[in-house]
Amino acid sequence: MGLKSYPRFYFELMFASFMLLVGMSLPAAFLPIFANDLDPSGTLVGFVVSSFFVSRIFIELPSGVLSDWFGRRKLLVGGLAIAAGGALMCSVADSVYILMIGRALWGLGTALFFMNNMALILDLFKSSTMGRGLGTFQSVEFIGNFLGAPIGGFIAGIAGYRQVFFIAFFFSLCSFFVAFISRSLKQRDIKTSEESKISVNEVFSNLRNWGLTVTYINSFSRLLIMQGVTGTIFPLFLSYHLGMTVELIGIIISLRTVGHIVATVTSGYFSDRFGRKPMIMTGLVAQSLCFYLYTVFPAFEPLLLIGFFEGFGEGTVFTSLLVLLYEVAPAGFKGRAIGMYRTFLDLGGFLGPPFFMLLFNSVGSYYSFVSAIIIFLLNIALLATLKRKEVSM
Repeated sequence: MGLKSYPRFYFELMFASFMLLVGMSLPAAFLPIFANDLDPSGTLVGFVVSSFFVSRIFIELPSGVLSDWFGRRKLLVGGLAIAAGGALMCSVADSVYILMIGRALWGLGTALFFMNNMALILDLFKSSTMGRGLGTFQSVEFIGNFLGAPIGGFIAGIAGYRQVFFIAFFFSLCSFFVAFISRSLKQRDIKTSEESKISVNEVFSNLRNWGLTVTYINSFSRLLIMQGVTGTIFPLFLSYHLGMTVELIGIIISLRTVGHIVATVTSGYFSDRFGRKPMIMTGLVAQSLCFYLYTVFPAFEPLLLIGFFEGFGEGTVFTSLLVLLYEVAPAGFKGRAIGMYRTFLDLGGFLGPPFFMLLFNSVGSYYSFVSAIIIFLLNIALLATLKRKEVSM
């Protein structure tokens, strides 16, 4: 299935996702620093970062069920409107609590969007081409992350933090209008399930599927570390321990995103060819090594290179794990499986920042990185328990 044969809405969603991710990544270089300015005690810094995920924990699974019943478009478009409102609230935040509320709304909106966006894209592909199709889509998405972090850092240095959030609001608004006026997306807005009620027992009974359980645990761990270490501890480590400016921090984060982009392009192809499990384990090993190297070479130039390879490892896991989930999910349960998967992601994203801030304040940055490495290794051990039939393509 070549790009020319993809429906128009594939490219419209790609553009909407790109714009949304540019806006989401604009504050990446300074968010914990801004939160620390609003709350000098530092006690709420982790919760500012994690507030993005608190509302998502409760909406992901219902969103997956409802999208199976009523179609994807309504929730997707509504989510973009909510995300824009959350970004606008952050732009006027003069207290840490307003910033937290704005972040929570922003997270709620993006949850509705990405849940249904993901389901629409995965519905397009057969298993043999799913890795490539999803990898291409995600590589364009994450170019937005690459552009957002350094741009946000430079704008913050010139105009201040709040102006960056206002620009993020503008990008979210652009995403909303693209999705809202899309005719091909309206035509694709069909129901995939005729069930009349949510069966909680059915949803949680699928945790007995070991393949699904392993993907859920891996998704939880990935966001626990991504938000707790790379999204919270890492900028603070670079700023307060190494004395780097937000502009330099933004550049390091953007190079990390370049690695993520390269991985989403290449790992989809290799996961189609060699299997999901080997690619996920390779990515986890790469991240473990890079987290150790962060503590060994604390200077700008080597951190650029280490960040690139750490992002490459994360991107490899990101694409292959999602395809593995879709393949092991029972027929008729795809939307709910993605909802559960994203619920575990959000739990990790919510718990990660306060958990690693506690470690950072009590034992320092080195042991925070070491704790993340241990979690990576435990996930590798879990993946090793999967039987071949559980990861067949």
